[in-house]
Amino acid sequence: MKKLMLSLFIAFGFSACSLNNDEINTDCGANEDVAFTGFPLLCNYSIKTLPPNPAAIVLGSQEKLDQYFTKHENTCTVPSDPTIDFTKNLLVGIFSGMKPTNGYSIKMTSIVENKCQMIINFYESSPQAGEVILQTPTYPSDFILIPKTNKPIVFNKVNENPDNIVIGTYAANCTGADCQKFFQLNNFNVLKFQNVVAGKYEFEQYKYTRLIKTGEFSSLLKGVPGEILSLKGQTKTYGAPDSADQGGIYFQLRQGNLVTKVYIDNADTADQTEEIKLFKKAIKDKIESLK
Repeated sequence: MKKLMLSLFIAFGFSACSLNNDEINTDCGANEDVAFTGFPLLCNYSIKTLPPNPAAIVLGSQEKLDQYFTKHENTCTVPSDPTIDFTKNLLVGIFSGMKPTNGYSIKMTSIVENKCQMIINFYESSPQAGEVILQTPTYPSDFILIPKTNKPIVFNKVNENPDNIVIGTYAANCTGADCQKFFQLNNFNVLKFQNVVAGKYEFEQYKYTRLIKTGEFSSLLKGVPGEILSLKGQTKTYGAPDSADQGGIYFQLRQGNLVTKVYIDNADTADQTEEIKLFKKAIKDKIESLK
């Protein structure tokens, strides 16, 4: 493969490989997508030493996890299982280093693997226009679980649009691990959130699995009704979702620093225009196609 741009260095003494040589012509074969799981590590652990500079970490045992992180009581609003099966998985963490304010983020988006190595793609984003900025240093990070491998792991910085859509079906009386189905659609993949709790829709606290699909975000965005787009960061409810155990549809659109949230009654209520009813059906159809 040709040049791989790597802006992170590997910290804490873990082995890895970076490629920045245009003359490398090794035939590594075709790249294949690798499934991975998003892991809200910081719900249950805190890092002992925050890296001041960009860094990445790859851990293969509970002993190594305990060496660099301290376990604490769950700090997220929903229970998060801190258990990692290190016989099957590696924990990968990626850090932006110290940033002067809030509003920065870093995210691993996709993984490909060939005969030579595993390549983890990631992007970084900065504060958005109009965002409330606090002059307090932050240390953005992201954590995932990947299949155990002995291949070198490299990190490839890409340019991605962080805008996304979250869609879901919910009902307060549903039971079971997957009765509430929630997905994030973005420019580069689709994420399926695990064990979403009714009414608790801060999605960064949930584990997720990556579905290898692209183009879903742009496709659904084209069909968002104008009356929803015009909300621009507000929250609106159509009908009285779940008032009679009939459940509802959830739609969230993140554009820059604006997050618009919409709750739509499963029943066709008087405040739902024909356009909203058609959009509700489109969301249901999309969820069926993704699950």
